[in-house]
Amino acid sequence: MHIAVLMANTDESAFAAAHPRDGEKFVQLLSPLRPDWRFSVFNVKDGVFPDSQAGIDGVIVTGSPASVHDADAWVGRLLALIRQIVAGGVPLFGACFGHQAIALALGGEVARNPGGWVLGTAATQMEGMGPLRLYAAHLEQVTRLPLDARVIGTTPGCPLAAMAIGTRVMTTQYHPEMTPAFIAALTDELAGKLPVEVIARARASLGAKADTARIAAHMVAFLEAAHQDRAASKSIAVT
Repeated sequence: MHIAVLMANTDESAFAAAHPRDGEKFVQLLSPLRPDWRFSVFNVKDGVFPDSQAGIDGVIVTGSPASVHDADAWVGRLLALIRQIVAGGVPLFGACFGHQAIALALGGEVARNPGGWVLGTAATQMEGMGPLRLYAAHLEQVTRLPLDARVIGTTPGCPLAAMAIGTRVMTTQYHPEMTPAFIAALTDELAGKLPVEVIARARASLGAKADTARIAAHMVAFLEAAHQDRAASKSIAVT
């Protein structure tokens, strides 16, 4: 399978330069499980987009400190591309900003979290997985699902923490790609920039590591099943 990773993270700071970029993080997350998969990273935040959906078997939209409501041209272009991807039936996964962008592009709503910043390890109830710990770093969240979407994950304070549309779209407000070392470093980096209580809660939560292996396996299973479903639909359409 050929997976396109749409890298939306706009952070160009020295901190970002010292760590793998989000596109690389997703490749590092999934390639050990499927070494035969091919990954192409497109820096959409720099205006670099796939020329077409041809030859792409799945798409991942990464997180970003940008807002889906930003007026930057690349954000609008990404929302339009998301609609094209869904219309074309290409399997689509979104994380954090990606979750929000997919929801907004398809008619949902995104707003600031009522409780403010969420940072650290978040306990989530995921459909088909039960309790699941994932890393969090966000200020906005999905407040209304698109038409035909269903909730597949909930967290206290974030009732729409994950969603699915049919068999080919799956998203989460959280960060499957983050490692324990990265979230700890990010928390340190944000100390002094975020409220003291947010940093304290984040550091206290980091004693419980994310269920990275479980979510990675779940993503692989989703992408493969969605790809097979798409192939079967094409076969039926041809016959």
